[in-house]
Amino acid sequence: MSAEPLRYFDRYRRTIETESIYGEGWLRWAYENPIGRLTTWLIVRRPIFSHYFGWRMNRRGSGRLIFPFIVDYNLDVDEFAKSAFDFRTFNEFFTRALKPSVRPITEPDNDRLATFPADGRHLAFANIDTADGFYVKGAKFSFADLLGDPVLAEAFAGGSMLISRLCPVDYHRFHFPVAGVPDDGRLIGGWLYSVSPIALRRNVRRLVENKRRITLLQSAMFGKVAMIEVGATNVGSILETYVPGRLAKKGEEKGMFKFGGSCVITVFQRDRIRFDRDLLEQSAAGLETYAKMGDRLGIAS
Repeated sequence: MSAEPLRYFDRYRRTIETESIYGEGWLRWAYENPIGRLTTWLIVRRPIFSHYFGWRMNRRGSGRLIFPFIVDYNLDVDEFAKSAFDFRTFNEFFTRALKPSVRPITEPDNDRLATFPADGRHLAFANIDTADGFYVKGAKFSFADLLGDPVLAEAFAGGSMLISRLCPVDYHRFHFPVAGVPDDGRLIGGWLYSVSPIALRRNVRRLVENKRRITLLQSAMFGKVAMIEVGATNVGSILETYVPGRLAKKGEEKGMFKFGGSCVITVFQRDRIRFDRDLLEQSAAGLETYAKMGDRLGIAS
């Protein structure tokens, strides 16, 4: 099996870091070993596998996993909105809210500025039609594949895309990157493959084969923006907390993932956003950029 480490650029330290991967041994077996890949195809990708795991994480006994997880991944309990002792199940802990002060929104009154929708490791592409690949050179998908609607995809032709990958150790609520009015959204059924680069380097199309929920946000400054929450292995569910048809502020909570790694894909129409230079440079080099929800993503073109 390959043991190639996952590296990313830390925007705050300005350094290249090696990711500490939750369940690394299992992931590498499932996606880098022939028997593991067969098992994944037969069993692991199916929703019933993840539903069972999500059910276990909602049981009272799962609470015993909380403190070892906090210690193993050095989580900052001072960021939590409530005491770690108050969580009754692992999923309650996993979907925890944070104190607003620890995720300030960059220039909240500046509607021209977009912010990251989630904590995580991010890849940005100014124009996906000209990008040479996502995670692996030459490995791509189209907006028609992602959105499941060729007509809607035409509205985003030549558009910009941000892939925000949330690891199990990250804050697992996601937020609106710009102000706008969201629609009801729609669900596209699919499999539940892992969205770790360990899996995506073998087949990036798993992002468009997985279950995903698509919300269209109408923004006065950015035009039409699509937000896609992608389900993944062991994600119990995608919960939406926003109110459709009501103006959402930049940085306002949109929803949350239950247990598991997952990702949020944000799509802008052509020439509507200029992603920040460091983000584009690292993405062009094949490196994700670690950044937190609410930090600056880019500015309206």
